[in-house]
Amino acid sequence: MLEPVTLAQVAREAGVSPSTVSRILNGTANVAPDKRVRVEAVIARLNFRPNPQAQALAGGRSLTIGVVTPSLHSTFYGEALAGIEAALNDTPYHPIVISGQWRTEREQEALNVLLARRVDAVILLGGIVDDEVLRPLAQRVPIIAVGREVQGLGESCIVLDNALGMRLIAQHLLSLGHRQFAYISGAERQSDAMARKAAFLSCLHEAGLTPPPALMEVGHYLEDGGQGAAERLLATGLPFTALVCANDQMALGARLALYRAGRRVPDDVSLTGFDDVVTSRLMTPPLTTVRQAIYDIGVSAAHEALKLLDGQPAQRHVFTPELVVRDSTAPPRRPS
Repeated sequence: MLEPVTLAQVAREAGVSPSTVSRILNGTANVAPDKRVRVEAVIARLNFRPNPQAQALAGGRSLTIGVVTPSLHSTFYGEALAGIEAALNDTPYHPIVISGQWRTEREQEALNVLLARRVDAVILLGGIVDDEVLRPLAQRVPIIAVGREVQGLGESCIVLDNALGMRLIAQHLLSLGHRQFAYISGAERQSDAMARKAAFLSCLHEAGLTPPPALMEVGHYLEDGGQGAAERLLATGLPFTALVCANDQMALGARLALYRAGRRVPDDVSLTGFDDVVTSRLMTPPLTTVRQAIYDIGVSAAHEALKLLDGQPAQRHVFTPELVVRDSTAPPRRPS
């Protein structure tokens, strides 16, 4: 197998310095016409192919984009990561993914590791690290924040209208005749969790309803969090005909808790989620939820990061949710 032609070989053949060849390849400085002609002729004769990685490193780039996700086990974030990866496939860039494990200090550590690896940009999926940490960080490396509003980043945020999504769920259940609700929220420090909970309570308040505080539980956006929260709700002994979960993964865990307690869905309890991850369509029964374009959100995040790296301004995206009615919701049973 022939050894690849190096930049140094081209320089020797053309009678110029390696830095001159590099400048011609990168277009970073003016070069005398006679030198340019000699170099380009040697490049063509030797069939020289520049190494994109080496060129990037010479230009101070690593050709990597760091991605911080709260969890590597989340169906939701897995779909977003697939979108990011697909968007980068036809580019020189590769993602480096680190989990923040739903902990502020671990997320901060993940950001520090990515900076030490000299990533060219960072995509933050959700996350709980404070805005005060992200703002100065954005002065050092381009940041795209997904699923949250970061004060000061403005156009670099990609968000979902969480309030509208939760109102769609609440209005659907109210239209079916439900008046006794239980709710499982995501962690209170998550901005999307707070927005969804506030919208849910606001919608019920407009209907003249206020759920008992004991029927307002908190999970942590994963299946076992939903299961544990549903078990605590059932243990109160308070009646509810609809259980609203702030995401699909918690709804899946809550479904198991209801099954073990002998509560049928939707005969005894209507159950809803949020996100429309793949597993929501495969539940028994299939889950009524709110669809957000998770994969497309990941694609948009990668595209906006690439725009920043190309010196273009990012464009703010607000994705509109859609209600997806399946078999897990029905009118409440009349007391016998």
